[in-house]
Amino acid sequence: MTDASATAARRPGEQALTTLGLSAPDPDPADASPHSFPGGGRWRTEIPSCEGPEALAVVLKEASRLDVPIHRISQGSGVWMLTDAEITEMVESTGERDIELCLFTGPRGTWDIGGSTRTDSRGAGLRARGHDAVAGCVEDAVRATELGVKCLLVADEGVLWTLHRARVAGIIPADTTLKVSALIGPVNPAAYAVYERLGGDSINVPSDLTLDHLTEIRRVSGAPMDMYIEAPDDLGGYVRMYEVAELIRRGAPLYLKFGLSKAPGIYPYGHHMRELTLATAKERVRRGRLALDLLARHGADGDMAPLGSRLPGDLQRFEISS
Repeated sequence: MTDASATAARRPGEQALTTLGLSAPDPDPADASPHSFPGGGRWRTEIPSCEGPEALAVVLKEASRLDVPIHRISQGSGVWMLTDAEITEMVESTGERDIELCLFTGPRGTWDIGGSTRTDSRGAGLRARGHDAVAGCVEDAVRATELGVKCLLVADEGVLWTLHRARVAGIIPADTTLKVSALIGPVNPAAYAVYERLGGDSINVPSDLTLDHLTEIRRVSGAPMDMYIEAPDDLGGYVRMYEVAELIRRGAPLYLKFGLSKAPGIYPYGHHMRELTLATAKERVRRGRLALDLLARHGADGDMAPLGSRLPGDLQRFEISS
């Protein structure tokens, strides 16, 4: 998208407010991100929290019914919470539709025996505590990629760097993409650039970043960004649908993640949470339809990346010493 087209979208309420003498200043072309996905397009879509084959089937059926294009489907409970048969079924179902499947890696601090995560400060959060936790994440990565998974979700800087080194060394496939979790997402351009250099191919930023924050990030990095357009309650519960066009203009290349506020957490998923998980999976797709309808009404829906595209393009990396 050129800068001219990036500023061409109609903003919410623009015509009515102008008539009433309440028009806003024109967008500054200098705020627009100069970056796009390889192969074209400035935004892709993601349906998160798809916790197994049954939830995946619900998402795919609802996406077909509501005509919601999907580039990526992600899962949050982790590779270790799925059987080989379940992973294989998810790989095959997404592969038939040329959708990228992303599974979360391994042990995380909020589930282990470390007490600091249960204090008011939340300690180190989801990060992998100790060698064994890192090893579990690597075990998950190797197992998942051997079963055909091409994208891994990571919530620890050390795990990210280790898995990047692993794909360079051929331990996991070179075209495996590494997605940084929203739960450790960077909040400034310097940190964003570090995650890119550690191996991040897709970096989830917190949904409370301002539009100016996105512009600041885009001045130092072109790595694909993920953002919850509607965030789960444990990530703030923010609903930013009316900002979607501007989020794309500032933050491209951007994955639009359709989460769900006012819904109970479902990690780690098990069949005891089946009805809730299927119902929320279906509603996430509907939320996607609502956001895409807003884009269309504002004339900002014409720059979606081609379906089936998944790679991040050329990114900056730290040198791997021998």
